[in-house]
Amino acid sequence: MEVLQRTANRGSISTDTGYNIDNSLKLERANSEYLSRTPSSSGNQQIFTFSSWVKFSHINSGLSEWSTLFSAGDFAANSPSFRIGHHTNNSLQVSFYTNSAYTGYYRTDALHRDTSAWYHFVCAVDTTQGTNTNRVKIYVNGVLAPTTVALSHVDQNYNSGVNTGISHRIGQGVNMQTYASEYVAETHFVDGQALEPTEFGEFDDDSGIWKPKEVDVTYGTNGFYLDYADASDLGDDESGNGNDWTENNISAADQATDTPTNNFAIGNVLTGKEGFLVTTEGATKGVLSTAGPGNNTGGVSLISTIPVSRGKWYFEAQNTNAGDVYLYLGVGDTGSINLWGIEGVTLTAQTSSSVGWRGGGSNDGKVYGRSAGTNYTSTNPVTWETEVVGLALDLDNGVMYFHKSGTYINSGDPAGGTDNGGQYDLVTGVDNQWCIAVSAYNLATWHINFGGYTTMSISSAASDANGYGTFEYAPPTGYYALCTKNLAEFG
Repeated sequence: MEVLQRTANRGSISTDTGYNIDNSLKLERANSEYLSRTPSSSGNQQIFTFSSWVKFSHINSGLSEWSTLFSAGDFAANSPSFRIGHHTNNSLQVSFYTNSAYTGYYRTDALHRDTSAWYHFVCAVDTTQGTNTNRVKIYVNGVLAPTTVALSHVDQNYNSGVNTGISHRIGQGVNMQTYASEYVAETHFVDGQALEPTEFGEFDDDSGIWKPKEVDVTYGTNGFYLDYADASDLGDDESGNGNDWTENNISAADQATDTPTNNFAIGNVLTGKEGFLVTTEGATKGVLSTAGPGNNTGGVSLISTIPVSRGKWYFEAQNTNAGDVYLYLGVGDTGSINLWGIEGVTLTAQTSSSVGWRGGGSNDGKVYGRSAGTNYTSTNPVTWETEVVGLALDLDNGVMYFHKSGTYINSGDPAGGTDNGGQYDLVTGVDNQWCIAVSAYNLATWHINFGGYTTMSISSAASDANGYGTFEYAPPTGYYALCTKNLAEFG
């Protein structure tokens, strides 16, 4: 799939980006998570700039799935309201409303559906402009985005309602719904200036990729800067204005280290059998509440957004649904990815190139490998179902190891690289681009952890040797979290 071939930032592309972002905020619509603030004094309703980095963890698929990045007011009120968000068709739209009706809207021609990447969105508003095309400008990754398909210009000198004493929100819409499912980072708002994206980012001299930079602007009366660095106060304004935001259904657990300067793998929401696997929590939780399609060789999979062809990588997962489950933890190549999940086939189906460790149901604890219709089954099965399990993948030597609650099965020794009976060979793939995945056939609640964010209960907070990732168990020596800074060094 094309989306799996593109890991560009669009995020970190080297070990040193010049300006590093340490944290982001995970927003989840299923939990009604959002930040809110009501200004105590008025600013400029006609001129302002909003800037934020965004990584989507949900793709809209219907009218009710408008997801909001930033909003002000109530669109049904007799006063103006404003919204920036992911439209039902997954374009970015800027909207102005009064009395439930549009007074202007601007929608990008391009759709934004890449859940493996961080996007930088800037919206610069200046309704005093005499030329209508200059009143609202939307920039995506440093480039002015065309809005020719869906466009209705706001009137000159229009007062938007922004920067007045109405509720402003990040992650919730003007109808007090349309919540967002996404990661947000480096959120800036400037009151009284319509700024270019070059105030917030720059093109990398070597790669040409757009990246964040240190911002030096005058924020104005209601301006703010949210860096999400304080887990105990994720709405803390760092602009110097003290325009702090209130957390709603948000806790310290919603802070992430998946950022535009170190982009982590998450679950790919573009795969999986629609209607069976429900993915939430920053695409790190997948719930299969009914039997998957097909028979025991059918099911659904949650697959990493970043494929790898070399290096040594570490991953953890946990199923919290005990009972009638058929689970797999393992890897498969992207050349046969259309046979995983999306067609109702598990990651160890005979038609795909994969290796997986089975938990729950019959043959619990065996390791299966399949390639071009051939397969192997490991001996000495180690059973598991709800424990924290892990995978150490050594692509440099074509082997992998599995652990249960920190103990590698069958005396596996990933750090030493010796075969004590717990080392499993990688099968022959189609394109040698491998994705880590979990899958299930029946009744599973998977929590996955690539290190950037997880809903798993983490007590030890172990990281790899580079200090990246947050895991329950320490990655073996020489193995690393699957993120762009490590990819630049080892991948």
